[in-house]
Amino acid sequence: MRTAVHTSAIVSPGARLGADVEIGPYAVIGPDVEIGDGTTVGAHATIEGPTVMGAANRVFPHAVIGFDPQDLKYRGEKSSLKIGNRNVFREFSTVHRGTAGGHGETVVGDNNYFMANSHVAHDCVIGSFNVMANCASLAGHVDIGDHAILGAFAGAHQFIRIGDSAFIGAYSALRQDVLPFCRTEGSDAKTYGLNVVGLKRLGFSEERLKALERAYRLLVKSRLNTTQALAKIEEELSGQPDVDYLVRFIRESKRGFHR
Repeated sequence: MRTAVHTSAIVSPGARLGADVEIGPYAVIGPDVEIGDGTTVGAHATIEGPTVMGAANRVFPHAVIGFDPQDLKYRGEKSSLKIGNRNVFREFSTVHRGTAGGHGETVVGDNNYFMANSHVAHDCVIGSFNVMANCASLAGHVDIGDHAILGAFAGAHQFIRIGDSAFIGAYSALRQDVLPFCRTEGSDAKTYGLNVVGLKRLGFSEERLKALERAYRLLVKSRLNTTQALAKIEEELSGQPDVDYLVRFIRESKRGFHR
């Protein structure tokens, strides 16, 4: 199968299309855009660059990818967007390039699902297997691990981090880091225990769940302060990879975390 570009689509001579790429009616592909094998771009979607997109991605109609960052400090300096493989960008979703004030690049991993009207701002770094539901939005410089779910209309403040396997409820306002493995939600966001359903779906054993539950209780439910809780967690549960990651995530936090 060869690359198929609809006659009404506009593809810059500077764009590079892989094998089996499909470009739909009235789509626009700008210069300095690289699209990997087997990717489909729907009607009226627009991709600008510098953007490198991997293989087997699906870009639905009216999605807008790789445009200038929405940053008042941006002065046209060169920045980029890097997207991995097998991601889905639904209708009217937007992903912007990085800025010089950040690390110059927005990064999206593999197998992510961006639902309609979701937004990824400049300099975000997103791992793999994440889901952003309808109208969920990330401000600039947000980092997300793997297997996280953001509910509809959830909003993330700039410079926060969202840990692996976090579940964030709809309409949540995230102003601090979001703990991995936990359920976090609310306009004044709080944690509500482990994301047990999600973790079981990912194949977490009872042993792993019990270790995380104990760590969560020491961190959030005990009367220990954060320093004391982390010391107690390390004393009781050191060597558990999930718990070690949780402790490291908290120690590296610069904005504090929702608890």
